[in-house]
Amino acid sequence: MEFFYRCTECDRQFEIGPDLMVCPDCAKRQVADRPLRGVLEVGFTGTRTSNWPASGTYGELLPIEERFFPPVPVGNTPLWQPTNLREKLGLARLFLKDETANPTESLKDRASALVAACANKYGITDVVVASTGNAASSMAGIGAAAGLNVKIFVPKTAPRAKLIQSLQYGADVTLVDGPYDDAVTQSLEFTRSNKGLNRNTGYNPMTIEGKKTAALEIFAQLGRIPDVVYVPTGDGVILGGIYKGFEDIVALGLADHMPAVVAVQAEGSNAICRALKLDGFTEPVNGDTIADSISVGVPANGQSAVAKLRKHRGRCVEVSDVEILDAQIELSSVSGLFAEPAAAAALAGLRKELDRVPPESTIVLLITGSGLKDIDAAGRRVRVP
Repeated sequence: MEFFYRCTECDRQFEIGPDLMVCPDCAKRQVADRPLRGVLEVGFTGTRTSNWPASGTYGELLPIEERFFPPVPVGNTPLWQPTNLREKLGLARLFLKDETANPTESLKDRASALVAACANKYGITDVVVASTGNAASSMAGIGAAAGLNVKIFVPKTAPRAKLIQSLQYGADVTLVDGPYDDAVTQSLEFTRSNKGLNRNTGYNPMTIEGKKTAALEIFAQLGRIPDVVYVPTGDGVILGGIYKGFEDIVALGLADHMPAVVAVQAEGSNAICRALKLDGFTEPVNGDTIADSISVGVPANGQSAVAKLRKHRGRCVEVSDVEILDAQIELSSVSGLFAEPAAAAALAGLRKELDRVPPESTIVLLITGSGLKDIDAAGRRVRVP
């Protein structure tokens, strides 16, 4: 298979390389305080030669050769069959894709591994990233395994556990006195001045490509396309990655249809839901939600995420912080899976749509990160004796 970059807006194709992040033509239309223009995705020509998914390995479907990946076991996370939760909700085909089983306990490791592999392939030793916490600790951990120098920009409000994780892994951390969007600005300025590879979600095409592997695994583990997938959504990159994975499966002739994908956003950070309703992005509103991992004012992958939701007839559902915290404790106490608030939003979104989901549907909740990432938030719904 031969790989290339493709602009999600103008469809122009480019050779893959570490210096190209967004489409140079569409980027000229970039407007301040709006989602990225000219987001690139990885395209391919040719057909697979392995017998995936039977083989269990999908390395051939990625644009960076396996020999460049760091020696850390990213992916191949379990797909739970939560018996008690199924009975409680009346959904016999409900599954939990448990991304807390990744090395740094987050789905972000999938993107970090591909970014690290890209850095290794092109002889780059420095990686820069802005994050609310998970992408930072993920890049720090995966970068440590890869022998990379990782520079991180995170808001001062980031959960302490995620900050400590990043420092434990040896990253150089800068605390930003402002929201996530300010951290992104500072990280880009730092990269322009000091070079290195920028891992910012959506900005680096490898982040979307890495996250598509969760969809590949869901398909392989189920042996089919699920009916519905609930995806916690902030900047739209995980959503874009899930769509990309299923699009690749269809393009390879392994399935003939897409799942219904539901983007779940917090009411206090709902830019993509608003854009889907209003036919475009308006003035940004700073994210204000307990679910820090999906708290963002300007979603980097917003343009592409909304386009994919429209193209594939996906939908967006908004949930309150109370609903998120209730879902978090329900997921823990009923199924035994302790998820951070952003991850629990997937269950909150399903609960809000129970009346429109046929009980025989095959449903996957994407559980994107561990509850141990943010103990303070989890403590709001338990009583310590």
